[in-house]
Amino acid sequence: MDLNEIKIKLKSKSVGIAGCGGLGSNCAVALARVGVGQLIVVDFDIIEQSNLNRQYYFFSQIGRKKCFALKENIEKINSNVDVIAFDKRIDRKSVIELFKNCDIIVEAFDIAEMKQMLIETVLSEMPGKPIVSGLGIAGFGENNIIRTEKIGNLYICGDRQKEISDDLPPLAPRVGIVANMQANQVLEILLSDSK
Repeated sequence: MDLNEIKIKLKSKSVGIAGCGGLGSNCAVALARVGVGQLIVVDFDIIEQSNLNRQYYFFSQIGRKKCFALKENIEKINSNVDVIAFDKRIDRKSVIELFKNCDIIVEAFDIAEMKQMLIETVLSEMPGKPIVSGLGIAGFGENNIIRTEKIGNLYICGDRQKEISDDLPPLAPRVGIVANMQANQVLEILLSDSK
């Protein structure tokens, strides 16, 4: 499949991204760069200076809502991508409403309970819809333990071991690796899909 064929196939695809932090912002940018037709990005948080070490934002955007700043950044990268941004805290009901028309959902939350809620909701209420999750992104090094694991319609990218803490902060290299693994997994699913 050449680049033109890839772009044609991706132009009609929609990807939902739950969370616009380190994983979500970097994954969204990677997907925009390859030409996914629509991105639905959802987050209620604002950009803080401490986010800049790993998230796809700029100093001038501190204090702005992440979802709207991400939309703006993606439009500067690829204006052909339809970015729909929602300033919203996701719950079980809104997961279905926000992402019902997406081909795939990317889970990019920091909080374990939110990850669990999203994954369980998608798997139980949206049967057949793939979900790509990030788990185990803290610290640095140990590239050889970062992988993707498939469990039914759930794809888990990361090392599944290192939880974020004061001694294991999220840093740009590992966060970026996992975010790009998520984007790569999304592409693999979309491009092998016969729809």
